[in-house]
Amino acid sequence: MLLAKSTIFSPAKKKDAFMTPSFQQLAIEVSQIARDAGAAILNIYNNADDFGVEQKADDSPLTKADKASNDVIVAGLEQLRFQVPILSEENKEIPYHERKDFDYFWLVDPLDGTKEFIKRNGEFTVNIALVKGNEVVFGVVYVPVSDELFWAAKEHGAYLQQEGQDKQLQAASFRMTDASLKVVASRSHLNDETKAFVDQLNTPELVSKGSSLKLLLVASGAAHLYPRLAPTMEWDTAAAQIVVEEAGGKVLQAGTEEKVIYNKENLLNPHFLVLGNRQS
Repeated sequence: MLLAKSTIFSPAKKKDAFMTPSFQQLAIEVSQIARDAGAAILNIYNNADDFGVEQKADDSPLTKADKASNDVIVAGLEQLRFQVPILSEENKEIPYHERKDFDYFWLVDPLDGTKEFIKRNGEFTVNIALVKGNEVVFGVVYVPVSDELFWAAKEHGAYLQQEGQDKQLQAASFRMTDASLKVVASRSHLNDETKAFVDQLNTPELVSKGSSLKLLLVASGAAHLYPRLAPTMEWDTAAAQIVVEEAGGKVLQAGTEEKVIYNKENLLNPHFLVLGNRQS
């Protein structure tokens, strides 16, 4: 499927807002919003000597690029005909008593991989997900440095868009007993629990990536497994999860066959395992 260049609806058309999203239309519009956010990030990444790094309450870094990307995304989403609440990492958190009754809402991480951004290794992403109830039904992940855009919609497939063309993604098939499985391991989070998981596998090959790119390696078939046995937040994983699922993979709570869900009272994710097309 070839996506045309986006036309963002003007604020004057908000009165025509509809409550059922057209994934085809959102793929066009939200992809452009993600690209615009990526351009704002790259403007700082390529030209700023000082990223304006601050420390948030949880000691994670925040930069001028996080804020610039967030501003672009929020402004873009607020112009869509499809109008639902926006929950972003960089915005004030919406109380659970308000959001628990949301039908749909946008879940945004304007710059996932801020540490990678500061290191200038290019492994950071823009993430925009649409959540219905407690599951993701649409997502866009954009990689500004490589100009790769991943998107997926429930029951519509998962795609990598490059040079205006969409290539459908297919997760790799495997069995847990296979030798030389490619396992994604975070450079920053290879803890004892993760090491213990990896040690159970048959001569695995470790693959390192930053940000939500780790999930996308599984979605694209470049890796088989990604054990995330360390903390993440809902906005870190939502957009990439639907890409994995629509490519034929799964994102399961660690030690269970239950999928990772969203809009919980506590926005902290459980530990989880990202699987390609696992065979029994």
